[in-house]
Amino acid sequence: TRPGEIRMSEQILSSRLEGTTLVVETRNGSRTYDSKFLVAALLVYVARGSGRIEPEESAQMIELIEERFHLQGPETLELITFAMAELAEKPELGELLVDLGKSLSESDKEDIALMGLKVVAADGSRQFSEMEQFSRAMAAIGIAPEIVHRAFDRYFAETMPGK
Repeated sequence: TRPGEIRMSEQILSSRLEGTTLVVETRNGSRTYDSKFLVAALLVYVARGSGRIEPEESAQMIELIEERFHLQGPETLELITFAMAELAEKPELGELLVDLGKSLSESDKEDIALMGLKVVAADGSRQFSEMEQFSRAMAAIGIAPEIVHRAFDRYFAETMPGK
């Protein structure tokens, strides 16, 4: 597909979890999704909570993903673009990613929650719709309230003046 070309929605025929990788079968073959994809998709979902992704949110997503997965700028942009395209092409993929999210460790879940909070705050305004989207995403991938609470504590510890 060329940039700007519209692709039809791809129907997912089946999916399975293999360790920490989600394998999805479509008429066009199989594709695998890992925790990097899950994080990118989740951050895109949270950032879209206000209706559009602000430039500051994009910059924050790129920084967080590069830091977390030790990627370079072009790789990170490709991952985020791929996540956006895949979620648009396969609307039901989001639900399948829930299983992948549930396979993550508590530590990974807390880190992901912290990343989500940073994306929500990136544009300087914590809109209710973005926090709602954040809460839905955390609940969907099985991040318990106490883990989200620890992520909030870490966020405030990092962002408070004098720290």
